[in-house]
Amino acid sequence: MTTDERLPAEPRPENDPVISAALQVAMQWKELDAAHLAAAMAAMEPSLRREHRERMVRLEMQREAAQQKQVEWQQQRAHRRHVTELVVGAVVALAMLGSGVYVAPESWWLSTLLCGPSLLALVKIFVLRRSDPGDMAAVAGATRTSTNAAGQAQPPQPPPVV
Repeated sequence: MTTDERLPAEPRPENDPVISAALQVAMQWKELDAAHLAAAMAAMEPSLRREHRERMVRLEMQREAAQQKQVEWQQQRAHRRHVTELVVGAVVALAMLGSGVYVAPESWWLSTLLCGPSLLALVKIFVLRRSDPGDMAAVAGATRTSTNAAGQAQPPQPPPVV
């Protein structure tokens, strides 16, 4: 395969720094005999080891920096989520309180549903991020009590006008 027939994705030897450095060394030392070449290579070996250790330390530092960045991103995301849940909980609580006060003169039983245990259960879910079985039992009991009381306290309907 000639160099013109290579795919663009294949690495070319002249673009590879390791291969080009090795070719440069070979060109400089081609006139040396084997003994001199072995001595020169032995002298280069500690330098290559140092460079390798340095490269490995640099890669480890980059990996640790990337991990630290990932941890910070996750902490920021968790903080944003927690703040959002607090805001949603506050908005839901204020909406339920406001609507409970608004409907209190006409239907007190609906007001007790909006401002009673259901309000506390929803705020607990949004703010504390947990829900206990007792919360749902209290909501169900309050709903049952309010609807029973509302059914008993309904004033009689006026007769329809014909």
